[in-house]
Amino acid sequence: MQSHLPIQRRKDEHLRIALEEDVSSGLTSGFDGITLMHQALPEVDLAEIDISTNFLGHQLDAPILISSMTGGTTETARLNQILAAAAENCNVAIAVGSVRVGIEHPASAETYNLRKLAPHALIFSNLGAVQLNYGFGLDSCKKAIEIAGADGIFLHLNALQEALQSNGDLNWSGILKKIEEVAHGLKQPVLVKEVGWGINRQTFKALENAGVAAVDIAGAGGTSWSQVEMYRQDDPKLRRIASDFRTWGLTTVDCLAEIFKDGQPGIPVIASGGLRNGIDLTKSLALGASLGGFARALLPVANVSSEALIAELEMIKSELKIALFACGVPDIDTCSQSMIFSRNDC
Repeated sequence: MQSHLPIQRRKDEHLRIALEEDVSSGLTSGFDGITLMHQALPEVDLAEIDISTNFLGHQLDAPILISSMTGGTTETARLNQILAAAAENCNVAIAVGSVRVGIEHPASAETYNLRKLAPHALIFSNLGAVQLNYGFGLDSCKKAIEIAGADGIFLHLNALQEALQSNGDLNWSGILKKIEEVAHGLKQPVLVKEVGWGINRQTFKALENAGVAAVDIAGAGGTSWSQVEMYRQDDPKLRRIASDFRTWGLTTVDCLAEIFKDGQPGIPVIASGGLRNGIDLTKSLALGASLGGFARALLPVANVSSEALIAELEMIKSELKIALFACGVPDIDTCSQSMIFSRNDC
């Protein structure tokens, strides 16, 4: 593998920048352009609204994923402990940040161990898909799952982010075939996610055909990793290039609309990228998603305490339940595009 800035330092830099700097995309997620069909006479009992769901065989109290954030250092270990405790308390899914550090530096592996704090939660490990071209393979994925005590693994797609780093991993040739080999070689489910620029229908279909269990579209409209990399750059040229990509990507709503335009795909879709609250989550479900992923929206409260994060997750749950009630929808399984009154594409 090529040499890198010490990867642990990079993880702490990412966390600091996400907390302290404006790293929002120059695009909006599209949720503000969606109007849900308000039902003045909902004909349902709010107390009976069911927001629980089954995802890949695991029963969750709400269709929420605490999306991949971090790990690998003392500071990120503290955050992961808070995230794991909240996932366990609220019975929602959680994905750890890239476990590459834990594999390359075994002393850091414990910072990714979510299972000890979330014995019953649905946990996903995480590795960069491009690492399959840089010495990682099926055994590395197995190790990443073991380190996190996970039920499956995300392989994340961050090609543009790698291109904006000083020493990024730029050989993406043949990655789809290697994802397919991992998907067929692991007993646990393999999921694929973008990191914030969206997944189009063609790529989604290719991943579905490769045998992945679910796809997180991670559209534009939330955190922009071009902006994160811009703040990390010392090279003025790369800083300028990273800045110019602020409005790059496919928005979350556009990704969902494209993937579902011909009906329900054969695998679940996770919507992330700019989700702020339970109403955005409701809109994601109406557009076809099975789960909604939250990352930076949770980061400030997670940085405070697990109690603060639990309160925020419960707020999202309450907003989801009330939004379903106001649409006259009794449960998650009944969500459909018929809940959408209008969509403003402007």
